[in-house]
Amino acid sequence: MVHAQLDNTARQQLAITAVEAKTRRDLSWQQIADAAGFSVAFVTAALLGQHALPKASAEAVAELLGLDEDAVLLLQTIPTRGSIPGSIPTDPTIYRFYEMLQVYGTTLKALVHEQFGDGIISAINFKLDVKKVADPEGGERAVITLDGKYLPTKPF
Repeated sequence: MVHAQLDNTARQQLAITAVEAKTRRDLSWQQIADAAGFSVAFVTAALLGQHALPKASAEAVAELLGLDEDAVLLLQTIPTRGSIPGSIPTDPTIYRFYEMLQVYGTTLKALVHEQFGDGIISAINFKLDVKKVADPEGGERAVITLDGKYLPTKPF
């Protein structure tokens, strides 16, 4: 049976426990994702409390991290999503994404609506990828791909 959470407190605590286990066992997010059988972005988000994992994946992750049966059950519950409190983020990395949306959010909205019409880009039917590439001017660049299904607004 599928279960959903009412409060994300338990998933937040599980996220803390999972990250501590990942650190103690010197594992990468990719190694955990490989055990789960899904993308590194999806599994990382799941362990940080933003997605549910299927039973087999939850069991594989729990075994790898040394988590108990309660954690296996909790990893399978549909979470209360949202990992950033209502105020402006203070973590510098998260803040930069907030800043990017402050600067480019209306541009993205205008371009999406011009190309697709009235609707939204799904964050549920969605793929995320992060890659490190060389910068021709020296150093490195982050390439972040947000790939969501377009869902048109339907009059009723």
